[in-house]
Amino acid sequence: MRSAIGNHDFGEVFRLARLHGNISYAKIAEAVGYKREHIGKMARAETEGRGVRPRITQHFKILEVVDGLRIPGHLAGLTARPWELEQRADASPSEDPSTLLEQGGSGFWDVAELLRRTEMSNINSAALESIEQGIDQLARAYPYADADYLHQRTRNGLQYVTKQLEGRMTLRQHRELLVDAGWLFLLNACVQYDRGQREAANLSKAAALRIGDEAGHGEIKAWAWEIEAWFALTQCRWPDMLDAVEAGHVADQTHSVGVQLYAHKARAAARMGNARLVRDSLDAGRARLDRLPRPDHPEHHFIIDPDKWDFYEMDAYRLLGDDERAATHARSVIRISTGPDGTEISPMRAAEARLTLGVAAARTGDVEEAVGMGTTALAADRKSLPSLLLVANELDRELRSRYPRETATRDFHERITTITRGAEQPDLPF
Repeated sequence: MRSAIGNHDFGEVFRLARLHGNISYAKIAEAVGYKREHIGKMARAETEGRGVRPRITQHFKILEVVDGLRIPGHLAGLTARPWELEQRADASPSEDPSTLLEQGGSGFWDVAELLRRTEMSNINSAALESIEQGIDQLARAYPYADADYLHQRTRNGLQYVTKQLEGRMTLRQHRELLVDAGWLFLLNACVQYDRGQREAANLSKAAALRIGDEAGHGEIKAWAWEIEAWFALTQCRWPDMLDAVEAGHVADQTHSVGVQLYAHKARAAARMGNARLVRDSLDAGRARLDRLPRPDHPEHHFIIDPDKWDFYEMDAYRLLGDDERAATHARSVIRISTGPDGTEISPMRAAEARLTLGVAAARTGDVEEAVGMGTTALAADRKSLPSLLLVANELDRELRSRYPRETATRDFHERITTITRGAEQPDLPF
């Protein structure tokens, strides 16, 4: 297919599209503005023994075919087509992050399968690249996309990748697919935990850790330990959290996962009341963050950028009782998490920031503001229940200890109780 496009042998392109893509000549004709009979004649010329097939040589007609079939310009020896530039602009998270999901998900696995079939091999570099693109889009969609949707797409990816691992391939290709599976298991663990599937999330995390060992991939191992630290944090297992942080540092010393590990250490230390360890951990994390280049896609779940640091400092200062600093960082988190059109591009972080502002308001005697912030946070569409409830329970305790007789306090406590009961559901399979 690539050779036919490069040689402008569009009759062969039409033939292959029908043979391997099950696309009728009528559909092709409709797309490029030709008669169906002409498309079929070009496609069948050589196979029916009529010699060299007719070619499309006029530049404007070549453009009609390329644009009609949405063939990337570089494959046909052309500059990027206008519709390609529009798609790239649409994919910008700062303008319309929802388009990332439309381009991601199961469609990437379909593209990879078509590429594999057309080149008549178990796997190839183009298919591997398509899989990596799919994983990247899902990781970039994690901050805002519906958890059920992400879970389904991640499962689709895992099923596709594990199926490919059964085929014949080189050692390099096998390792690349293992690494892809490792990233998908990491993402799956996060989404499962968000949905309250604790045991399933633990299995996915353990699978990622095993794959990291087998593939010799320190970053995947470190992120698996980071996820374990997150689990321990939300379950109030502070010693286990610190052990996971140290294991993650041992696994990887170069990527941004180390910044997240220092942030977790600070959050655990704050909950243990160790102010000195909090500040040491925050200083170490900030120093490592400053040595890293600013990422092209800061919304990627497995990349830490400077904007996320406000979130970690907010959490630590709230727990230390430094309400002024905590509130300053919380307002910054909400501002960064909101796009130019008012859409929240990081709703989970924004929800925890509102809870932080609620805690600060409760400590200064503003019950109405505290409950209002807490109620708005709990109503977020995209949420990680374990993390959200961890901070929401802090606000609940502040309200009940300071204003136990207030109706708003009792109502908020009942809301927390209802959400907690709803989260205590049996694990769903994989």
